[in-house]
Amino acid sequence: MNDLVRQHTALSETDLEWLHLLVSEWQLLSDLSFADLVLWVPTLDGTRYVSVAQMRPNTGPTSYQDDMVGHLVPRGRRPLLDAALDEGRIVREGDPEWREEVPVRVESIPVRREGRVLGVIARNTNLLTVRTPSRLELTYLQSASDLAQMIAAGAFPFPGQQVDMDASPRAGDGLIRLDADGIVQYASPNALSAYHRLGLASDLVGNHLGQATAELAPSRGPVDEALVKLASGYAPRETEVEGDSGVIQLRAIPLKPKGTRIGSLVLCRDVTELRRRERELITKDATIREIHHRVKNNLQTVAALLRLQARRMDSEQGREALNEAVRRVGSIAIVHETLSQNLDERVQFDEIADRVIAMVAEISPGKVDCRRTGRFGILDAEVATPLAMVLTEVLQNALEHAFAPGERGTVEVAAVRGSDRKDARLLITVQDDGRGLPEGFDPQRTGNLGLQIVRTLVEGELGGTFDMVPAPGRGTRVVLDVPVRADK
Repeated sequence: MNDLVRQHTALSETDLEWLHLLVSEWQLLSDLSFADLVLWVPTLDGTRYVSVAQMRPNTGPTSYQDDMVGHLVPRGRRPLLDAALDEGRIVREGDPEWREEVPVRVESIPVRREGRVLGVIARNTNLLTVRTPSRLELTYLQSASDLAQMIAAGAFPFPGQQVDMDASPRAGDGLIRLDADGIVQYASPNALSAYHRLGLASDLVGNHLGQATAELAPSRGPVDEALVKLASGYAPRETEVEGDSGVIQLRAIPLKPKGTRIGSLVLCRDVTELRRRERELITKDATIREIHHRVKNNLQTVAALLRLQARRMDSEQGREALNEAVRRVGSIAIVHETLSQNLDERVQFDEIADRVIAMVAEISPGKVDCRRTGRFGILDAEVATPLAMVLTEVLQNALEHAFAPGERGTVEVAAVRGSDRKDARLLITVQDDGRGLPEGFDPQRTGNLGLQIVRTLVEGELGGTFDMVPAPGRGTRVVLDVPVRADK
């Protein structure tokens, strides 16, 4: 819609925002009307109309089998559009049109904002299945007529009330029509079922909806006046009401077809099962986070015990081996600590990498500068845990073997994240400017325990590749290529 409006019309950005607000709301008008809606806007030269948006009803058959968005119609071909645009009124004159042997009643509703008509909504009703309307259908049509008059007067949609139609109740979920005093004139069967789920034992018709709703909502103090006003439809608002046995979602829409409130529409939906499942998910998420937290605590305890044992070792080689084990356990603990703070099993690995670099750099205080460039992005837990261990081993190997005691140098960790949705990969390079590899060194066959761990994790668990080659100029470069899932 943005492209069509900016390309073909003279509407301003604020006018475009108003059209977006209208389109976010007009599913309600389409469902209440049992009709298709097409938004036509006059072009810059005023000789044509361009259709910028379309909506089909969920409550009846469509009048358009094809998509109308982007169509251009010369002025004069559709007289109802011309009359609605020029006169600024709803136009219903004329006989039904026949489209593919289907009779269609066409009406035009001007879209007004601050006294100016921005465009016209063509409301097209398929008359093929016309029959004697029920009380529900009559209430729908009357409510649709009131909303259409409000659109023509510039009173609907409500400014600043952007609605998420995926989350808000719809007409089919449950509809209640109130008079100006908040008394229920009509309640659809779905609406009545929702209130019965909330605990209502009687009928809604004839009762004051605000007071009835407040009585059903448990409260330890006086009646919630805000809830009474909201359920009475005095202002456009949304809320949820939770009773002893159910939860319903309410959305109030004041009806002011001629500038004065004549009543309200209250849309309601039973969300009891949805909220119950959300609570179960929250409980499960909290349990998973608590498990990660306890695993992290246990790993830190193991690391502390290993550290105590290392202090009591007489052998320098044994002490160093235990210190390496402490760092390995610590890298896994960092991952679990990060997972304990997240709602899902995915982590921002950049933070983990920085903490691993800082932890390993402690073995070379103030001599070797370790830094990271690029981004790892968000990784799944099953990738993050082994990758943290791999990064720990590679960095530890570089700091221990690339530089002589007291020698200054640099170790750089570079990450490049691929963007291919189907086959995203993470390329990690760890490069130092130290003494380089010994002559005849083969990283795939030789190496200490740390390199054996790296090869096993990268090739076996992560399904990637690992290589260690001389760096250009001086030093050593370790290259890791790991498949990962693309960022959402």
